[in-house]
Amino acid sequence: MSKDCLEEVQGFLKTELTEFDVVTTPDFFLDRLVSIDYNMGRFCGNLERVAEKKGGSLDNITQANFRGGNAVNTASALAALGAKVTPIICTDKLGQQLIRFHLKPERIDFSHVKIFDRASITTALEFEAEDGKVNVMLRDVGSLTDFGVHHLNDKDFDAIDCADYVCVFNWAGTKHFGTELAKKIFRRKKAKGKGKTYCDTADPTPNLKKIPELVKSVLQSKDLDILSVNENEAVCYAAQLSERVATLKKNVRLDELARKSARTLASHLSARIDLHTTNYAATFTGKREIVVPAFRVPVWRATGAGDAWNAGNILGDAHELADDCRLTLANAVAAYYISDPAGKHPSQKQLIKFCEKLKTKRTRSTA
Repeated sequence: MSKDCLEEVQGFLKTELTEFDVVTTPDFFLDRLVSIDYNMGRFCGNLERVAEKKGGSLDNITQANFRGGNAVNTASALAALGAKVTPIICTDKLGQQLIRFHLKPERIDFSHVKIFDRASITTALEFEAEDGKVNVMLRDVGSLTDFGVHHLNDKDFDAIDCADYVCVFNWAGTKHFGTELAKKIFRRKKAKGKGKTYCDTADPTPNLKKIPELVKSVLQSKDLDILSVNENEAVCYAAQLSERVATLKKNVRLDELARKSARTLASHLSARIDLHTTNYAATFTGKREIVVPAFRVPVWRATGAGDAWNAGNILGDAHELADDCRLTLANAVAAYYISDPAGKHPSQKQLIKFCEKLKTKRTRSTA
């Protein structure tokens, strides 16, 4: 990535940004982040020793309660950057109160929150690994498993119709009606002729048997404009479309396999493929491919990084930034989030200052 691109992003952020509306759906999770400052093997050994003693404690494990869910995390990041956001999400009564506690109400419309009996809850275990932090998420999807388009009312559809972007996340958590939800929302949105459709499914493997249906009905549909994937998601979906991907798994490193998989997706889908990884971000269509390296920053957390990246990606797309600048902006938003001790999403002004630090750091490293 050139220094000029980072400067262009910084200059863009200094302007008065055009207001735009985003709908995000369907998930909000009550998250507990458990930060373990050593690797998974050592942690499992410690667990085994405690269990052999018939129980006990592991102390000095940093934990925090946090907002969670792809739809809400992306909404939070977008609102911090000045977008107007309408989350159409489900939770319980406690979750409804926590959403208002975690999110800034002046940029977010809370009137579309659906109150069900059970909240969605995640305990995210974050471990040290060779390439940085990795997370293992222990999930109780709660009422999200049954959430579907039949829970939406006329006001929800009005919000969808008027939005500049409609984003469907966490397909894997909406186990029973997730494909139908995305399919019908995207079809309605494109029928209205206004705005873009955006999808990030999260890890699809918990809903393994329904992946082929998702690929056929949603990902291959002309109603989808942008598909956002990480390494594993890119490989999973590309393997549904090409047998060659499966043969490459044994011989190709994951980051390179992800790039090849994204190319495969771009050749089979009409949607633009936006790939975000720990080392780089990239965008693919049938005509072009742009790759931008990720920023090297101290990493306080891995959980939620993709949601922050999606927010930056949508902001850049809404203002028609060039691909390399859009990816640089998305990388910067994600880098700010993962390197902030409190896990906050940046405002426009905070991101400007952060980009200045990135420029200074890059200049020193190349001197």
